[in-house]
Amino acid sequence: MKLFLATQNKDKIKEIRQLLDNLPIELISIQNFSNLPDIVEDKDTLEGNACKKALEIAKIVKMNTIADDTGFFIDALDGKPGVYAARFARENCTYADNRNKALKLLKDETNRKAYFKTVVAFASPEGIIKTFDGIAYGSITNEEIGSNNFGYDPIFRSDESGKTFGEMKDVDKNKISHRGRAFAKFIEYIKQQATH
Repeated sequence: MKLFLATQNKDKIKEIRQLLDNLPIELISIQNFSNLPDIVEDKDTLEGNACKKALEIAKIVKMNTIADDTGFFIDALDGKPGVYAARFARENCTYADNRNKALKLLKDETNRKAYFKTVVAFASPEGIIKTFDGIAYGSITNEEIGSNNFGYDPIFRSDESGKTFGEMKDVDKNKISHRGRAFAKFIEYIKQQATH
């Protein structure tokens, strides 16, 4: 089965490739296509953004497509940055800019609870087929820990592992991460479809 992956983010592509590694799927990414339009993520929910991306790209490339949107929700900031996690510091900012802003805002804060949520949308050119979600709970550290610099990983300590995502090996992180959990549901669904 051919599956198009609707993201420009190289770190995300790498992570999703690892998650889908054992499936009989030929994963095609935006890197294989030129001149695809940028889909504006202007919905106010993760599901809205993921569905918009998956459906619009599926219609253009004329194949089944997956897209995901991830939010980062910090208790003490009333759930911010939420769906705006990628541009928390400003438009076109770096991962480090976002982490620094979060750490600065939480400087004297004792409540450091936070969670990640990912929604994966699976679409055909005819419409949305299904969505899958995954959540990872944890807390914000006082400083960056670990060398994996993807997103907020070095400042997010997982409740389950006791380590930051920045410290964890990819294979271990993928078992308990928000994206790992959402894609585990997607994989289950694909396997069920294959046996019907």
